[in-house]
Parts: sequence; structure tokens; C-alpha cells
Amino acid sequence: MGSILDIYTGYFGLSARPFAIAPDPDMLFWSMTHRRAYSLMEYAIVTRAPITLVTGEVGAGKTLLVQHLLRNVGDDVVFGLVSQVRGKAEDVLPWVLLALGEPAEPNDSMVELFSRFEERLIQEYAAGRRVVLVFDEAQNLSDQALEQIRTLTNMNTGTDELLQVFLVGQSGLRERIVNSALQPLAQRIGAACHLPAMDGPTTGEYVRHRLRAVGGRDEIFTDEAVDLVHERTGGLARLVNQLCDFSMVYAFSKGNPQIDRMTVMQVINDGVFFAGQAILPPATDEDVAQLPMFRARPAHRE
Repeated sequence: MGSILDIYTGYFGLSARPFAIAPDPDMLFWSMTHRRAYSLMEYAIVTRAPITLVTGEVGAGKTLLVQHLLRNVGDDVVFGLVSQVRGKAEDVLPWVLLALGEPAEPNDSMVELFSRFEERLIQEYAAGRRVVLVFDEAQNLSDQALEQIRTLTNMNTGTDELLQVFLVGQSGLRERIVNSALQPLAQRIGAACHLPAMDGPTTGEYVRHRLRAVGGRDEIFTDEAVDLVHERTGGLARLVNQLCDFSMVYAFSKGNPQIDRMTVMQVINDGVFFAGQAILPPATDEDVAQLPMFRARPAHRE
């Protein structure tokens, strides 16, 4: 007997779950804002911008774009992905070295760490390559850590660019850099892009794209269901995935071949869509009235 996911996908005629939460570059949805952001990221690589800033709402697809970039840039670029640094300036270099496959011991001095990092950059440069460091969740970095990252780009001299940095983070990172004591960092940013939440029509295109990617039909979700998904997720891709996934489970469990507005509303009111609770607008009386337990029953006749 197959697993519940096998039954779930088989019931709708799908080759895989269309709304899995884990980022999957093969499922990347190219909205207009994603295309613009990715083009700017490619531009930053080609023009060797010292620092590139990529911001966006939580779950807007920043990590997917970065993963796609990592997979498609040429062999002359060596990437180091750093996603664990949380605050201290002295934590930056050890994590950078580890991201590049270099040793970094707790007892190493800053001088030793910097020397090792500089040597790696020079080795790559001599081989015709340059290093690009990607700091994911960069909003978690302290101002001191961000300043430390900026100083690393001082190793670029004249026309010899040894290092490029991508700062990828939530929307507040942009405001921090612009409105704080980080002006030297702001002046070093050669390109910046922002990924907003999806609007209503884009959410519909996104849902249909994910369904088609696994062999599904557009009609699995009604237009009214998609409208409610957008309303209750704010157009954030990660939340759209969660709500759509739960809705498909509900439809499967009830033997429904299609997800309608009532199915989505049932998921919301049952409280299983926990991640979206903080941004949900209150349910209207009309919404509640559509649920099976509140639907009007015909009057009993004697």
C-alpha cells in the first residue's frame, strides 16, 4: 500500500506534491518581479558589483532565486553560502571560511583567519576565478557584522575584483542600511532589488504554475478558492504553498475532485493553517455561513 502522499498525488493525477514547503529551484515561478530581480542579480555578477542587496518579504522566493543563481553561473565563479551567522563581527570570518571549505578553529586568531581567507581569494584569482559570498537571512546580522562584511570587499583593488558579496534578507534590512550608521556599506552597494508579495492575479498564475509543473490541471482550484488563498496569505509564496497543500489534503479526504472556496475556508477555520494565523483578516459572517456546520438547514416540517 502506498503512502498517504502517494494516494494524495495519485488522486489528483500528479507526479509530486505541487505545494511542498521546501524551496525547489525546479519549481521556480517567474513572475515579473522575479525576472527583474534575477536579471539584476546576473547584472551584478557580470559587472562585478562589490555588494548586491536582495530583499523581500518572508517566503517571497529570495532563497529560490539565489539557489537558481548558484546553479546557473559559470565556472569562473566560486560561491560560498553563509546562512548561520547571527550577530557578532568576529563570527563572520569563521563562517565565511567554512562556507568555502576552509578550516576555521575556535582558537584561531582574527589575523590567522583573515590571512587564510586572503590566501584563498588570491588562489582563486590566479586560477581565473572570483569568489562570491552569499549571506542568507542577512537581517540577523548586527551592524558590526555587516560592517565586517563590508571591510572584506576592501580587498578589491583597482580593476582586480577578488570578492563579491550578496546580502539576502527580509525587507527591514534595506531600511536598516539606509537609515543607520551603515552609510559606508550603503555606498558600496552596486545593485539592489526587492521581491514584494504577489498580487491577486499573480497568485493565481503561481498556483496554476505549480499544478502544471507536476502534471496537474488548472481547474483543480476554482477561481474563488484562489481568491481566498490570496486574501488569507497576503500573496506570500510560502504561505500560499501551505494553505494550498492543506486544502488539497482536505479535498482528497472528502473525495472532492476540486478545491473550492468552502474547502479553503474549512482549512482556515480548523486552525491547521497555523503559520498564517498572524496575518489573517477576520472571517466575515458570509465566510462562516458557507461552512458545513453553519450552513442553513431547511425548516423541519411536522
